[in-house]
Amino acid sequence: MSEFEIVARSDFSKVTYLLEVRHPQLAAAARPGQFVIVMEHEHGERIPLTLADFDRERGTITLVIQAVGKTTREMQQNCRVGTSLHALVGPMGIPSHIGTARKVVCVGGGLGVAPVYPQARAYKDSGAYVIGVLGFRNKALMFWEDKFRACCDELIVCTDDGSAGLHGLVTEGIRQAVAAHADIEEVVAIGPPVMMKGCAEATRPHGIRTMVSLNPVMVDGTGMCGGCRVKIGESIKFACVDGPDFDGHQVDFDDLMARLKRYRPTEQAALQAWQDSCRLRGGAGH
Repeated sequence: MSEFEIVARSDFSKVTYLLEVRHPQLAAAARPGQFVIVMEHEHGERIPLTLADFDRERGTITLVIQAVGKTTREMQQNCRVGTSLHALVGPMGIPSHIGTARKVVCVGGGLGVAPVYPQARAYKDSGAYVIGVLGFRNKALMFWEDKFRACCDELIVCTDDGSAGLHGLVTEGIRQAVAAHADIEEVVAIGPPVMMKGCAEATRPHGIRTMVSLNPVMVDGTGMCGGCRVKIGESIKFACVDGPDFDGHQVDFDDLMARLKRYRPTEQAALQAWQDSCRLRGGAGH
């Protein structure tokens, strides 16, 4: 039996799925905010995925994945209960600093809802008053509301189309939380770069410490390739070894988003080649 066996799978939508993977050593060492690097098969791409959960007793880690590119769609097709990942390395990155804040807001947007959960739980375990703000495009894409209600003192759900909770972005949820609580000490935000930028701008006038988890393109995860470099204030940092958590008020989000766009033609070409090969094999993956 492989130590990287997939022991559970859930599909939240047509593009979002959860894998629970057996790896007792990794589960024992994992901390909120850390990530792993996964290879689905021997010739597969190495992709970084933030830990969405870990269960030390079960000896498992949980990954929530969005099928947007070649590798994540291939994993969506192939990764079933009983199959195994070829490689799983981690935990990597500096764990989130939970600290002694008494009142915090944990914000997750879209897929970022999953990796902010371990942080919300850790803050609750530390004795903090936790306000969760979760954002989804619509009600059909919502997941883990029950898990957040179990570890949050308040939960604000936002949807782009108003089909559940507040009609609007997570920044509206932040504004409501700040208006109701003058003593918020920290905000943690995880999601697409444009969303994290919005969160940082929403808290900046109030001087609330705001931590974000960055997701640049990453190859080796050890700081050697330099692919994940990000601008933090006047410094250059590497998300894999200096992060992934950074002060959102210092991050150059425009540079981050520009760097991510540079790789899109290559990503699209890889996806198209894989889809073409699926058609030749008889339509798998569609």
